[in-house]
Amino acid sequence: MVVVSAEKVSKAYRLGVVGGASLQEDFQRFWARIRRQPDPLLKVDHLHARNDGHGHFWALRDVSFEVKQGDVIGIIGRNGAGKSTLLKILSQVTGPTSGQIRLRGRIASLLEVGTGFHQDLTGRENIFLNGAILGMTKAEIRQKLDEIIDFSGVEEFIDTPVKRYSSGMNVRLAFAVAAHLEPEILIVDEVLAVGDAAFQKKCLGKMGDVARNGRTILFVSHDLGSVSRLCQRGILLADGRIESSGHIADVIAQYGMDGTRSVDGYADLSGRGDRTGSQTVRLHSIELRAGSKRSAVFEIGSCLTAAIVLDVKNHVGPVRVAMVVNTQNGTPVLEMHNSDSGHVWAPAEGRHRLTVHVPKLRLYPGDYGVDIWIGDDQAHRLDYVKDTIKFQMVQTPDSGIGRTLLRNEAVVYERSEWVND
Repeated sequence: MVVVSAEKVSKAYRLGVVGGASLQEDFQRFWARIRRQPDPLLKVDHLHARNDGHGHFWALRDVSFEVKQGDVIGIIGRNGAGKSTLLKILSQVTGPTSGQIRLRGRIASLLEVGTGFHQDLTGRENIFLNGAILGMTKAEIRQKLDEIIDFSGVEEFIDTPVKRYSSGMNVRLAFAVAAHLEPEILIVDEVLAVGDAAFQKKCLGKMGDVARNGRTILFVSHDLGSVSRLCQRGILLADGRIESSGHIADVIAQYGMDGTRSVDGYADLSGRGDRTGSQTVRLHSIELRAGSKRSAVFEIGSCLTAAIVLDVKNHVGPVRVAMVVNTQNGTPVLEMHNSDSGHVWAPAEGRHRLTVHVPKLRLYPGDYGVDIWIGDDQAHRLDYVKDTIKFQMVQTPDSGIGRTLLRNEAVVYERSEWVND
């Protein structure tokens, strides 16, 4: 059953202007909005430029999608892509300039820290106020009051005015109320970034419980690890449009691990000057693949294939190659050598490609970098390049749960297969 439907939704803001030029224009726009019709004073050709030069900025343009009951959708994209605007429209905080939104079920939304809180009221009083705003009855709130206070972790200050709360305490209390509403649709913006790591983990666990009960979640976050662990499907927004949608791992792969859309699992290293060694064998490039597709994002338990291209000049004899995977802080956790797998390679002069295949990646979710070391049969360094390429490990509901993961504290020599072309 479809519980959220967006049909050609667009949202325009008038730059530098509040209201219309006249009361009549304001009334025309108001009447069109309550009848769910487009802005009658907006020119048709304005829909095709984000900043049209006529005082309108299009935060969203022709966004269409459907969400079924029980879906957990991650919405990702760069700052300014339109994510928060979309959630505000879905939460009915604001209306679309054109297009239609259809919702089925009770909605709870957490869009900004302390939304619906009165700063002079205590935390306890704000639970009743915020719960009423979200649609809870007084009886429901009383029944769940102790559970909400316990989840928020601010019980010591529950009878203190929230104007004395930190931003983290505000978001703890606000999320606790929204999560215990038991809505059919839960909408959460990036506000969880305010909380500490332990609270974020608790919130993700609560959202996971909500999802397992067959409810629908729309989750916006820049933390791709959290998105990949919680969500099955994803939507990538760019410049107010949907650029990609589908399985969350595919959407994250297109987005790229650093928030750009250019990261694709390939690095040309021919121009790198920060390298050491005799250079008789020189690293030219490296490419990462997930299956048959180039990628910089890998699921836990999936295979990784790296194609390493080398230029050989004035070298005679066997060549040893090592691929070292480091955590984001530079700690090596995986090391693979062609000689350890029984691969012996004595290349002639010219350009060659080595392919290393790792059957199962057992790394925790997070960002990783790759160092490449090249030496001769006596372990003399021929070339060494640090941070040749970066990739990200993600966990989805279908990947790697229950597998034995590496501790990310000491280097492990992983089994790998090497082939030279």
